[in-house]
Parts: sequence; structure tokens; C-alpha cells
Amino acid sequence: MTPIMNPATPAAFCLSLVILSLAGLALALMARRARLWCAGRPVPVEWARGLRALPKRYLVDVHHVVGRDPYAARMHALAAGGLLGGSGLALLALIPALGGARLYWALIALAFAGALAGGVMVGRRRYPARPARLSGGRFQILPLLLTFYAAGGFLVAFDAALGGALPALAWPALALAIAGGLGLVLQIDRGPMRHAFAGAAHLVVHPRPGRFEGERATALAPLDLDAPRLGVATPADFAFNRLVGFDACIQCGRCETACPAFAAGQPLNPKRLIQDLAAALQPNATNATYKGSPYPNARAVAGIGGPDLPLVGAGAMIHPDTLWSCTTCRACVEECPMMIEHVDAIIDLRRHQTLELGALPAKASPPLMELRYADEPGGRALAARTDFAAGLTLPLILATGRADVLLWLGEGAYELRYGRTLRALVTLLQMAGVDFAVLGPEERDCGDLARRLGDEATFQRLAAENIATLARYSFSRILTADPHALHALRNEYRAFGGAYEVIHHTAFLDGLLAGGRLTVGALHEARVTYHDPCYLGRYNGEIDAPRRLLDRLGLARLEMERAGKRSMCCGGGGGAPVSDIEGERRIPDIRMAQAAATGAGIVAVACPQCSAMLDGVTGERPEVHDIAELVLMAVEAGSAKAARKDAAGKDVAGKDAARKDAARPPEPVA
Repeated sequence: MTPIMNPATPAAFCLSLVILSLAGLALALMARRARLWCAGRPVPVEWARGLRALPKRYLVDVHHVVGRDPYAARMHALAAGGLLGGSGLALLALIPALGGARLYWALIALAFAGALAGGVMVGRRRYPARPARLSGGRFQILPLLLTFYAAGGFLVAFDAALGGALPALAWPALALAIAGGLGLVLQIDRGPMRHAFAGAAHLVVHPRPGRFEGERATALAPLDLDAPRLGVATPADFAFNRLVGFDACIQCGRCETACPAFAAGQPLNPKRLIQDLAAALQPNATNATYKGSPYPNARAVAGIGGPDLPLVGAGAMIHPDTLWSCTTCRACVEECPMMIEHVDAIIDLRRHQTLELGALPAKASPPLMELRYADEPGGRALAARTDFAAGLTLPLILATGRADVLLWLGEGAYELRYGRTLRALVTLLQMAGVDFAVLGPEERDCGDLARRLGDEATFQRLAAENIATLARYSFSRILTADPHALHALRNEYRAFGGAYEVIHHTAFLDGLLAGGRLTVGALHEARVTYHDPCYLGRYNGEIDAPRRLLDRLGLARLEMERAGKRSMCCGGGGGAPVSDIEGERRIPDIRMAQAAATGAGIVAVACPQCSAMLDGVTGERPEVHDIAELVLMAVEAGSAKAARKDAAGKDVAGKDAARKDAARPPEPVA
């Protein structure tokens, strides 16, 4: 049979033309939105690298996160894959050699069938009851538009595959595809479909491309303190690729359900925040079109904005309390399938509030003032940092100029609770014969609190002075029991010339036990659950060493529902304890309830802020112990067991000697 070189049916030919027209309209709407992104600051972007990496970033990195919800992963694969596949193949059908082939139209029908199945799955998730984390409004008609377009495309393609056997069906189906397709395209500028093209653009120009190459990439970018404006005041102050990221949000609500501040009823919802930032880019902007979960206990704002209008304030889009509620735990970032950087945006906004406006929460101002003038947020003498070690030998590196290990004590050293952790750690180091020393009065605060509260100037000064101090001494690595100090020293000092090997005390102690330098006895009949500190797990990827260490102690380890890189924050990060924004509940109370639900009698922690927050929970609850304390208990238990065994051995030996003496014949008397 001679192949037909014309489209299989008139309706199929019209479908291809309709899709071509819709593609042109979509490109025009995309260009209009992209022009708004140009209001942002220009930044260097490796376009070629990003474009080459786009398939992998989309099909692997994004779907790795999407796949945490298997239903959503299947839904997205069918809806997006079928939509793009069916539409793209139908466009290529304008090539006569393809458009005249029935088998080719069967392939198009198969692709649209997948899109139809995906559209039905989208509908099933929203009807009859929409989950609270999903936004309504235009998102509620999205499954209808997807279904109309996919069903219409499927029927037209199916008719073409049959050679035009169903003409009475094909033309109504084409009308259905036109209605659905036009509805979808019109959602590109300000509706749900904006995510489709902005998401792809975001993956190309992502501000942290290292995230797609296995890096944790969690250090904040330094602020140019000589810039004409410090931090972000308006949408136009953001880098353009940050604005692209805001538009990439699909309002899935995963960040909302992960946010500890949202769970505690504080006025922060990461999803709402990103939508406010995206909406504010539009001239004469308003937040009225948002139909998702609000900020809990929302403070009143005007809800208006524009590219050059302030973002924060009662007369703007975002109330200041929303910014100061954030613990910077990055749970929102970890859960976002589009890898949007919520925390970076919040810190940029805080920097302007702090450095230019001095608009800090009342309780946050005194610690920052003390940091500026005393290098310590409590205003205490730096020499008093070692007071916790009364009765212990604590070598100062000043005396020798060198040590194999430099022990960074951290801000918690002034507190009695964390002092117990440090005493246990120092005792263990001495038992293992580790060559270590401390800076003592030369150790300033690492600057983590200042940086998270937006005081970049104080952070940079502290970083420079600490780096200068460390340069005077010789050491192999820095050891610390404070994940916030670890993150600052390991990751954030690098931008200022401080490159160090920094190890957390759980990983170090795990190495000592593995190498036989410490011997432990099992802590039997104790059930423990481990709370992952955000700045150790999510920020630095260390989730295995603390668990190995607990397992070496013979403890029955139970996992909380939220653990590892998806752990819930204790509420102690990001300056939240000093910002003290009121909510309905306390974050540590929520986390302790999750720990108690495991049935464990002990919550093992590995961060001074986590210790303070969780130990402050009142009522009946599990005990809170730093892992170093548990290791010391196990070492002492092992020593006691060995001593008993030794004593028992000596007792047996003594009795044996007595029996031998009794059996020996008496010596002859002279």
C-alpha cells in the first residue's frame, strides 16, 4: 500500500495546528513573565552547563524528591510526561511522513492516554475533599483542564489511528481539546501552569547548582557590605534567578507540613511566603489571589506590592513576625520538589531589616549588641568559657602552639547543661589519650547567631578575627560538639579564607571506639531515640555516625517518625529563641511528643541548642542525654565490669593459693 503523505484525518490535522497555536500563545505569555524576572539583579549563570544538566536535574533530582510520595510521583509522571509527549508528537505530525501514518497517531493516542490518567489522578487528589496543604482557587480547575485537553487529544488521535472511522466523535473531541488546552495555556502567566516553564528555567539557573552534584551546598552567600543597599527590601533586590525560583513553586504544600513554625502556630507558612514573594513581582501586586493555607495567627498587612515596593511591613506583603519565626532548619528546602531556597530568601530579607532598618524583635537586640562589643551574645568574659572544666585538666593551645585536635567549645560552654556534655567529652578524650587543646580566652563566638539574625557585618568581623587567631596555631583538625559552630567553621568561613577539617564529636567518638581507643560496656535495658540536629543532619549530611555510636553502646535504638535529613527542628536555630515570636505551641514540646511516641526512655541529642530546648520541656517525658554523656556512662560501665572481673579473678587466685598452701606438706622442724 502506498503510504498516505497527508494527515490521517482533518480533525487530526486541526489538532496539530491548534497545538502549534497554543504553543505560540504559551511562548508569548512565558516571555511576558520572564520580562518580570529581568527586574532582579543580574548574577553570573552557567547557561550551557545548566541546559545540559536539565534532563538529569528534572528526571533524577526532582523526581527523587517527588518520589517520597509514590502517588504524586506516578501522577506527575503520567500528567507531565503524557502532556509533553502527546503535544510534542502531535506537533511533529505536521510533517507529512509522520502525520499520514496511523501507527504514529496510535503512539500519540497512547501518550494522551497517559496524560488523561494523570489528569484523573490529579482530580482524585482534590475531589471530593482537598487536602489542607494543597492550594485551591485556580488549582481546583487544573484537573478539569488537564482531563479535557488529554481526553480530547486522545480521541482525535485514536480516530486518526483508525483512519477516520469516528468522525462524529473527532470534532467534538477537538473542541474539548481546544477548551482544555486554551485553559491550561492561560494559566501560564499567573496560574498553576506558570510552574511548568518557571520550574524548568529554575533548574537551569539554580542559585546552588552544587546541590545537583551531590554537594550539601548549605552555606549562606557572603553579603557585600559596601553595596548601596544591604540585604533585600524589594523584589528587584533579589537576584533574577531567585525570582525564577519563586515562580517555580507548584504550591504542593510539602514545605508547609515540614515547617516547625507552622506546626507551632507561629505566623510562618513557607508556601505562603514564596507565593507572596512571587506575587509581589507583578506591578500593582496583591496577595488576594492566594488560596492556600494562610500564615497561622497571621498579622495584618496591606497585602500590596510591586517590583520596587517594600516586601516587609504592615503596608506591604509580609509582616516582620513571619521572617523572625523561621528557625532556618531547611526542612522546607529539603522537602521542596523544585528545590526552592526558602531560607536564603528569608536571610536576605532579615539582612535588610537588621543592617539598614535596625528592625529586630525586641528580645533579639541585646544579644546582637553584646556580640558586637563583647564577642559573645551573653556579654560574658571570654575567659569564663572554660569554667565548666573546674577540676579537669584543660590544655590551652597558647601554651604549646600546637595540638593534633583543637577542641572548639562553642557558645554553650557557658551553660550548665551543655557544660555536662563538654565535661564528658573532655574526660573521654583524656581516657583515649587524644592530643587536644582549646583556645580558651582566645575563642570568640563563631557568629552563627549574628548571621542568622541578619547581622552579616558582625558575622564577618567575628569570622575574620577567629580565622586570624586560628592561623597562629598548628592543628590537624577542629573538633566540636556544636553543629552550628561546625557548620560555620567548616562551610561558611571558607568564603573568608578559613579552610579547616572540622569534625563533630559523634563522628570523632565513633572513630575512637572503632579504633579500640575506648572500651565500652553495654548499657542494657535502655531504649533510646536519637534527635537529629538540623545543622548536623540536613546542613552537613551527618546522620550515620551518631547512630553507629549508639548501636555500639548496646542500646535499643528506636526511630522517630521524622528522622535523619527529614527530622523535625527542636526550635533552637536561626535565632528563634531570642526572637521569641508567639505561637500556639512550643516547637520543642511537639518534638518531645514525637520522641515519647516511640516508647524510648532516653532522647539522645548531639547539639547544645537541642539539649537546652528539649530539656526545657516540662511534664512526664524521656530523659535527655548528649551522646557524649551516654558514651562516658558506657565506658565507666565497662571499666566497672572489668574491675569486678579483675577483683573476682584476684579473689579466685587468692583462694587457690590458700588451698595449695593447705595441701603442701609441713616443713620439717629444725
